[in-house]
Amino acid sequence: MSPAIILLSFVTLQRLAELALARRNTDALLRKGGHEVGARHYPLMVTLHALWLAGLWLLAPGHSVNPIWLVIFCLLQAGRIWVIASLGERWTTRIVILPGTPLVQRGPYRFMSHPNYAIVAGEIATLPLTFGLPFYALGFSLLNALMLRVRIAEESTALKRECF
Repeated sequence: MSPAIILLSFVTLQRLAELALARRNTDALLRKGGHEVGARHYPLMVTLHALWLAGLWLLAPGHSVNPIWLVIFCLLQAGRIWVIASLGERWTTRIVILPGTPLVQRGPYRFMSHPNYAIVAGEIATLPLTFGLPFYALGFSLLNALMLRVRIAEESTALKRECF
């Protein structure tokens, strides 16, 4: 199996496992009285990420893996784990607000408001660059930036309104 296939398999399995974890956490938050915000743009976000990964499956096999970009991608994975661990049961792929609950202030959230989005933006650029696909990285980075404009605005407004 080629290094590209191994890496894409890892990312695909990771994302599927994260979707299962996110679903479990979302259900638990909703049972505790949370409510979802930004549900209208969620299918578009999922589609964007699915197309990004599917396109990599079409384009990247057969490409060599650049070790420098791979190291950067691995560092982003460490950041991803740090974010998920810091949010614990509050980590989800949806925006679920638990009214009256203080914002998480541990882990990377001590340093910035939306570290998960910064890491995802890095991943969307870095993984294609790992395979030598700079235009792919640029195109999906621009699409993701448009999506994040909407998502971060909705999340920030809801958090300010309902959390302390």
